[in-house]
Amino acid sequence: MTMSNRLALAVLSAATLMTILDGSIVTVAMPAIQNDLGFTAAGLSWTVNAYLIAFGGLLLLAGRLGDLIGRKTMFLAGNAVFTVASLLAGAATTPEMLVAARFLQGVGSAIASSVVLGILVTLFTENRERAKAIGIFSFTGAAGASIGQVLGGVLTDVLNWHWIFLINVPIGVVTVALAVKALPADRGIGLAAGADALGALLVTGGLMLGIYTVVKIEEYGWTSAHTLGLGAVAAGMLVAFVVRQQTARTPLLPLRIFHSRNVSGANLVQMLTLSAMFAFQIIVALYMQKVLGYSALATGLAMLPAAVAIGGVSLFASARLITRFGERAVLVAGLVLLLTGMSWLTRLPVDASYVVDLLPMMVLIAGGGLVLPALATLGMSDADAEDAGLASGLFNTTQQVGMALGIAVLSTLAASRTGSQLVSGASEAAALTSGYRLAFTVAAGLLAAALVVSLTVLRRPAITDSAPAKLAAPAF
Repeated sequence: MTMSNRLALAVLSAATLMTILDGSIVTVAMPAIQNDLGFTAAGLSWTVNAYLIAFGGLLLLAGRLGDLIGRKTMFLAGNAVFTVASLLAGAATTPEMLVAARFLQGVGSAIASSVVLGILVTLFTENRERAKAIGIFSFTGAAGASIGQVLGGVLTDVLNWHWIFLINVPIGVVTVALAVKALPADRGIGLAAGADALGALLVTGGLMLGIYTVVKIEEYGWTSAHTLGLGAVAAGMLVAFVVRQQTARTPLLPLRIFHSRNVSGANLVQMLTLSAMFAFQIIVALYMQKVLGYSALATGLAMLPAAVAIGGVSLFASARLITRFGERAVLVAGLVLLLTGMSWLTRLPVDASYVVDLLPMMVLIAGGGLVLPALATLGMSDADAEDAGLASGLFNTTQQVGMALGIAVLSTLAASRTGSQLVSGASEAAALTSGYRLAFTVAAGLLAAALVVSLTVLRRPAITDSAPAKLAAPAF
């Protein structure tokens, strides 16, 4: 790995760390934000939802624009927007100002994140180096998710909640400055090669409306007119988008990308896996605080072994294992570890011991350090150089949709079971634990489905050490 490539990888990883850190750091500070700015209980959720809707809704469009106008240009623009939005969020004095800044942060994150994998696979063309780079990239993602919970508690307690956003400003400025020199210039293939304005409107509107519908399920319910009506509109827009792509002269999303079993299968496996694992992160935190009585900071520290396990495996083992055994074998092994750990949580008692009942999952979740790098490689396989940004945007889109669906579905099931247990006369702790166990059971089912798809659909890409910008097509 050359020095210039190492610097480029460091820049891409720092930007990813900042984005993921911001996604988790705000959750611990939400009570302080509510007290300071006077958010209503319902309005407070928009500090998360505004970011999620913009981020998930724009990823696919941003990824394609990266192919058209240049991925370096998109990366620089996205980080600049995110940095400015972080400054506005840190300076917010009203709920409206903070929600608007969070939406703008989501826009910046989508623009930058959508092209990161596309840049990585064009920078690292040799098989071993690509596996190592993606392992480091996955490590920063795992670290950001867990460090955010701890750092959010520390900054909020020691300083104030404003600093959970202001901390991004110097990181963003340095990242943009280094990226100008570190990332290779690419001009893109031109807007004429894929400027489908109607398709862009349909897919962006459909994704944003769909994610909004999902994140509001817990409030309105699955069968409400609100959920069914907006869900139908979102689905109609996405169907219309697919039809449009079959007829458009310059489609925004060339459907040829789905001809690869690995690309299609990896995106499906990722959606199923992250639906389970993101819900795990949220629901375990709720269990530790609401049932076991942990503080926010203690909860974050209790989750650290999971981050260390995922990070250590992705950083030090995943690249070597992928090179030796292949992406599919490593993915399957990781999913088996995750499924074993999630199944362990389905038996959680009300008076759990951290060492006996929770720590085993924190260790077994190391499987995520195998799953994430393998999926990233498979999700980018069979992508031409001109479609690398599109494949990256698609991969990140399924990631966000999976996380939104997971937390909406599993938290709704948990709340429903808890409510029925309370009506039956169970104590609050017992009712909550019963609801969380149901969520973990469904999450285990999602991981089992991901394992089945991995075994039946995915194939090892025929990548050689001298593979150029296009990865060889998988065996069908």
